[in-house]
Amino acid sequence: MIPWGGLGCCVSAAALYLLGRSSGRDADVLRSVTRVGQLKDLAIFLETACKVLPFIVTVSGRVGSETPINCEQSGLRAVIVEEMAEQHFLKHNDAGSWIQDSALMLSMSKEVPWYLDDGTGRVYVVGAKGATGLVLTIGSEVFEESGRSLVRGTLDYLQGLKMLGVKRTERVLPTGTSLTVVGEAIKDDVGTIRIQRPHKGPFYVSPKNIDELIANLGKWARWYQFASMGFTFFGVFLLAKRALEYILERRRRWELQKKSSCCSSKTTSTGG
Repeated sequence: MIPWGGLGCCVSAAALYLLGRSSGRDADVLRSVTRVGQLKDLAIFLETACKVLPFIVTVSGRVGSETPINCEQSGLRAVIVEEMAEQHFLKHNDAGSWIQDSALMLSMSKEVPWYLDDGTGRVYVVGAKGATGLVLTIGSEVFEESGRSLVRGTLDYLQGLKMLGVKRTERVLPTGTSLTVVGEAIKDDVGTIRIQRPHKGPFYVSPKNIDELIANLGKWARWYQFASMGFTFFGVFLLAKRALEYILERRRRWELQKKSSCCSSKTTSTGG
C-alpha cells in the first residue's frame, strides 16, 4: 500500500518551504525599495533615477479624489465601492429538514481616479484593486426581510424554499484613509506622477507602513519554515514506520513460507 499520509506530509513540507522562501524574498525586496519621505520629493527622485527601470518606491499619505463616490447605503465618500446582495433562504434537503443557504443576486464594483496626499504633494495610484494588502472596510451591512404574502409563501413552499430576506453589503475605501503604497513610480506625458503595478516587482496597497509590512513577511517566512520542518519530520516518521512495517511483514511471510516448506519436507520423508 502506498504511504499517502507520509507522502502528503512531505509534499506539504515542500510547499511550505517554498512559501517561506517566497515570503523571505519579498521581505528582502521591500527592504531595497526607495523610501520617499515626502511626496513633493518624488519628482526629484524620478529625475535622478530615470535610468532605473522599474523605479520601485514606497510612499504614504491619505486617500483623496477630485470625484469621490457618494455611497448610497453608508453615506460615506469613497474612491472604491463594492456592493453585494445575497438572497438568504431555507431549503428542504433530502432528509426532509430545513437548512439555511444563500445565493448571490448582485455584485458591483466602482472606482474613481484617486491619489495619496501627505500635505506636500500628490501621487495617483492605479490598479489598486489588484494589489496585495488592500482590504476594503464594511461601510454598511443591512438585512431586508422578505414579505410574508400568502401567494409568495405558497410559491416558496411548492419550490421547497422559505425566503428569509436579502443581505446588502457595501465595502469601501473611504477618502481620508491612511495608506502605504509600494509600486513602480512613473510620470506620464502631462507630468502626472502615479504609482502602478510593475511588470516585475512588489505592488502593495496597505494600511500598514513599510516596516510593518517587512516585519509581517518575515514573521510568515519563519512560520512557514517551522511548519515545513514539522511536516518534514512527521512525514519521514510515517514513511519510516510504513517501511518498517513492510519489512517486518515480508520477514513474517518469509518465515511462514520457510516453516511451511520444512513441514512439507518432513511429511514427504515420513511418507517415504
